[in-house]
Amino acid sequence: MSKIDRLIRAYAEHISLPWARGLAGEQRTIFVCYDPADERRLRTRIDEFELATTSANHGWQRIDLTDAFAEWMGGLEYRDSYFQYPEDLPPALDLFFEELSGKVQAKLAAASEDDVVALTGIGSLFGFLSISALVKSLAGAIQGRLVVFFPGEYEKNTYRLFDARDGWGYLAIPITAHQEA
Repeated sequence: MSKIDRLIRAYAEHISLPWARGLAGEQRTIFVCYDPADERRLRTRIDEFELATTSANHGWQRIDLTDAFAEWMGGLEYRDSYFQYPEDLPPALDLFFEELSGKVQAKLAAASEDDVVALTGIGSLFGFLSISALVKSLAGAIQGRLVVFFPGEYEKNTYRLFDARDGWGYLAIPITAHQEA
């Protein structure tokens, strides 16, 4: 069985369990952790995660963040100056964070307590904003479950995106390909 097969199986088993109500948003978050080298393989099979979700009688909404930064940057009036003077970009990234967080929060708030809102493409945000800060900013808006497809690793209650720096602790439920079935 491939790593992606095991990941889908572990996700399907978890998502089909009865959902506890009254949990904090951070406890309603699920990180599907996978090797960054498997990004394309996972994306070609994302429909199987949706099928596992809907088979468990939950709704599914997917938000693909792959192009979020490019679309935001493309809409800026002074985007060309950021390419000439990239040192001026960091203060603008705070605005990007706020806008992206607001858009995702709105979708989370509109979902029911029986829905999964799935975030894909978060690896494309690496270097532009903190994924941990983004997920924490979403916690208050989660009605059902937030599923974050996470190209990195989970070890000893710590998440590490792309193995690039120290990880962070988070109360999310990890789903990995090496879980016991």
